[in-house]
Amino acid sequence: MGLLNIFARSPAPGLAVLPGGSFTVDREGRILASTLPRAFPEASVREIGVRVLTAFRSAQAAHMPLSEVIVRYASLKLTARELRGGAIIFLAPQTL
Repeated sequence: MGLLNIFARSPAPGLAVLPGGSFTVDREGRILASTLPRAFPEASVREIGVRVLTAFRSAQAAHMPLSEVIVRYASLKLTARELRGGAIIFLAPQTL
């Protein structure tokens, strides 16, 4: 048994488990509620919120109706819905 443990891989350092959950932000970008794990960096949550609010405001300034944004990364799906100036944002790991 000990011989097989030599070949076992340990997880690469620095790799984070992708979050699954949602959070809401008000029109100033303050986080109101969150179901994300505590290990997920709050600075990242704030940055995502600000970027989403900027997208909704830019669409409104261009007179384009935009109520939902969906962004698909290789391993993460972000869905955001506009809520009267604020937003609710869902983060979900992508499955293969």
